[in-house]
Amino acid sequence: MSKYKQIDLTNQNKYSIKERVSKVDQKAFINIMEPASCDEHSLGINNFFDLLPNILKAQEFKELLNHTYDAYCSGKPVIVAIGGHVIKCGLAPLLIKMAELGVIKCFAGNGSIAIHDYEIAINGQTSEDVDKSIQDGSFGMVRETSEGINRAIKKASELKIGFGEGVGKALNEIQAPYGNISLLASAYKLNIPVTVHVALGTDIVHQHDNADGAAIGDCSLRDFHIFCNNVKNLDKGGVFLNLGSAVIMPEVFLKAVTVVRNLKYPLSGFYTAVFDMNHHYRPQVNVVSRPTIGRGKGYYLIGHHEIMIPLFFYALWERIIGK
Repeated sequence: MSKYKQIDLTNQNKYSIKERVSKVDQKAFINIMEPASCDEHSLGINNFFDLLPNILKAQEFKELLNHTYDAYCSGKPVIVAIGGHVIKCGLAPLLIKMAELGVIKCFAGNGSIAIHDYEIAINGQTSEDVDKSIQDGSFGMVRETSEGINRAIKKASELKIGFGEGVGKALNEIQAPYGNISLLASAYKLNIPVTVHVALGTDIVHQHDNADGAAIGDCSLRDFHIFCNNVKNLDKGGVFLNLGSAVIMPEVFLKAVTVVRNLKYPLSGFYTAVFDMNHHYRPQVNVVSRPTIGRGKGYYLIGHHEIMIPLFFYALWERIIGK
């Protein structure tokens, strides 16, 4: 027992997610349509990229696309790490499609991806008005999100499974009404890991009296070990894409690379890339530079997620159906 007094959470004021105004609605999510096949009468996405100069970022974009397509063709893993903003931009359906096609073999993300994905799955909406709700202490105090996720994590810890697997399992068990556009629910059905790497105190579910730090830590650490096991398979042609995580996933990836190499698994000849809206220190050094020194190549592409990520994956999808 700590000798320091902790805040008493028993008198928290909570409210229903149905009462909250959410800034993101599943109605605005990406519309999944088969890409048009390319012929002499149509300008497909890849035809457009062929028109671009082989200079600077255009050249790098095409190189990365080639490496990712080669990884798909050779059965090497494409691992995708994401930040919460990618979910809020409505891109989960496209990531799910890439998993269904066999392109993405593993997802990873910070705690916020589980929050937003869970809310989308159960309510079709997410992303509250923090500027407003922080003023009266109602920020993050919805019942359903905290009760659902924290209950799922306690159960996952009992079952000795990971954080992402536990939430995905729970969403399928309750038959979440929007489970088809939930990354965690869909990946669970596809038997593709979604590892969730939590920093305690960063997520709204940690504010609640039903949060179990031991269970959260247990499940998130288990996910780190699952993530390391997938990173070791990047050797000789695998691709690691970091989509929009500026701090947590670059740090987790660097440690995973260290674990893999410390255990004497070969890890070279692979490719990394960061897609983000700004240039950040940690993604640059921990994803693009350090892991690939003398062993591969890294790329850094800047642009809005809701534009850049569909451009990349639709180009890849177009190549796959045109094989």
